[in-house]
Amino acid sequence: MVGTARCPAGHELGGAAVRSSLCRHCRIEAILAAVMSQCPRLSKDAVVAAVKATADSPAALRDLAASLAAGPEVLLAGAPPIVARLVAELQAKGAALPDPACHGCGRRGLELTRAGVTGWCKRCRAHQLAEACTVCRRVGVVVGRTVAGGALCFRCAPRPRRTCGRCGRTALIACRARDGEPDICNSCFRPPVAVCGVCGKDKPCRFVADGHPICQSCAPRRQLVCAHCGELHPASARWPEGPVCESCYRQGLRRRGNCVSCGEERRLVDPPGPGATRCSTCAQHDPLGRVCVACGIEDLTYEGGCCVRCSLSRRADALLAGNDGVVAPVLSPVRDAIATARQPYSAHNWLHSSAAAAILADISSGALPLSHEALDAHPHRRAAAFLRQLLVVHGALGVRDEPLAALETWVAARLATVTDPDQRRILRSYATWRVLRRARTRAARSSRPRTVTAYPKACLATAIAFVDWLSRRGVTLSGCAQGDIEAWSEHAGASAYQVADFLNWAAGAKHITRLTLTNRPSNDGPAMDDQHRWALVERLLHDGDIPLGDRVAGCLVLLYAQQHSRIVALRVDQVINDNDVVYLQLGAHRTIAPEPFGHLLVELAAAGRSHTGVGSPSSSPWLFPGLHPGRPLHPATIGLRLRRLGVPTMSGRRSALMHLASRLPAAVLAELLHIHPTTAVHWVATAGGDWSTYAAQVARDR
Repeated sequence: MVGTARCPAGHELGGAAVRSSLCRHCRIEAILAAVMSQCPRLSKDAVVAAVKATADSPAALRDLAASLAAGPEVLLAGAPPIVARLVAELQAKGAALPDPACHGCGRRGLELTRAGVTGWCKRCRAHQLAEACTVCRRVGVVVGRTVAGGALCFRCAPRPRRTCGRCGRTALIACRARDGEPDICNSCFRPPVAVCGVCGKDKPCRFVADGHPICQSCAPRRQLVCAHCGELHPASARWPEGPVCESCYRQGLRRRGNCVSCGEERRLVDPPGPGATRCSTCAQHDPLGRVCVACGIEDLTYEGGCCVRCSLSRRADALLAGNDGVVAPVLSPVRDAIATARQPYSAHNWLHSSAAAAILADISSGALPLSHEALDAHPHRRAAAFLRQLLVVHGALGVRDEPLAALETWVAARLATVTDPDQRRILRSYATWRVLRRARTRAARSSRPRTVTAYPKACLATAIAFVDWLSRRGVTLSGCAQGDIEAWSEHAGASAYQVADFLNWAAGAKHITRLTLTNRPSNDGPAMDDQHRWALVERLLHDGDIPLGDRVAGCLVLLYAQQHSRIVALRVDQVINDNDVVYLQLGAHRTIAPEPFGHLLVELAAAGRSHTGVGSPSSSPWLFPGLHPGRPLHPATIGLRLRRLGVPTMSGRRSALMHLASRLPAAVLAELLHIHPTTAVHWVATAGGDWSTYAAQVARDR
């Protein structure tokens, strides 16, 4: 008969305990000894009750005894979780044990893992066991393992592809399911909104739960040496040759050509860098980036698996489609212009956030009529003005002189401020038959892209001020005398001379007698020193860091004495390249543009400006196209850009006029620069030129 198995202490072993050298009683005794050494004030019965409440199964008792075998200090660490539960029971019995806290971060209330006699939370333990990644060689938290057992970091470990609980697609999961929330893919995941600890703005932030929220813009990114350009930048991708910065990443994905091996037009990836000659298939590399699901081109995917161009077309269709889901024929050219914008990313932003795009959506849906009147009444005037030009240039709206229409609106608003009926009647007649009529006539005859309205506005504003001044003096317009005019000149100062147009009209209409207003003294102003002007010209001709348009505009001011309004009115066909000789036509005749200025003109006429508005035509007739589709730059923009470059345009133009007037007769100067003959004569006289024998000399030469 086989004897009964017993432990070293003589206790009888039964059941599963036969395979172990310790029985249940021995384990409880070992646990009691460890606890009593840390909690001597507790009674033995209280400790036994706490142990029985914690270890409610033989396996739990075995784990608890094995954990405390390392020493009583394990109770202070509170790890593993079975020990943390015992500590909680002992605290309930009155033991003076501290709450279990992570040895690394000090946080409490977490499940801890024992390392020696200390407890670590899951995150700190992962950092404690960090290894060098077998792919990128960076030391970090081990997220996965290779088949051979090598460590993989978060960036290099393959993430799972599961069904997203929001969009239903099978994709890379950014947030795993927990607390009743489903798996969320990269496209659907949105970080929680919080106040960024760096910029202080309410934005989607990381590390919100840790109490240190930081948005994506402010989050620091580790800088590495780019494998292509060799510069230190944050890595946007990790290709077989190494980390690649954002600029080289985009250039690499868009580097297309005919593969030297297969002859197909593909994305070239081998050898790495700008000298790539082979596609990924022939080089037996993994494909870099993705392929557009719409057009099949190898390019960066922007939205829904489509490249930026196909995504832009889809957005344009969605914006301009009517209630029937079809783009109206009148808006089709507008849709095509947006879809083929020179800067597709800017066009995406415009469609997403621009007020003009919102107005266009209202027009396409029928909520807003397609008319000038509807755009005039819209509260977003700047957005409506941009959209108006977009619609006009593509034939969706009729052409209208916008400065003239704005002048008419301004005149009506200013006349409404006049309270006296008799004064308002006279001023309305002046505005209608003099100011507006003259502006309409000049607009019909002028070839300039913009109707000049500053002078008409000044004339009417001065007339209103003059009539109000007479009324406050107790004088009617019909009773105005020469003494009142002289008193007005002293009162109004420099603006007094602008009332001359109103006085001439009023005398012609028999409202007043003919009165005399002293002519305004003319002052040409100071001219730039010739040495300084030529130094600026030298800089504009040879400094490649200055934008091409600014270089040409500055030379037109300093060499040809052109005004801002005439510079922006220049057309591409006014630059003529005839057998490598460049001509510039400013007036009735062409003039040779000397090199290197001629080369700059030809380059600007061929390339145009790189920044134009969304929906602008692919080619513009203007030498200086503006942001508004089909329109040139505003004259004030030219002046502002030149002043930023340190080019004083007014004194520079005077210096150029003086230089040309001292070398050319007035008749030639007027035709060459397209200025009035009287102006040309004035500048020739100012420059001290004497051309009294010019006609006779020309006759003898012929």
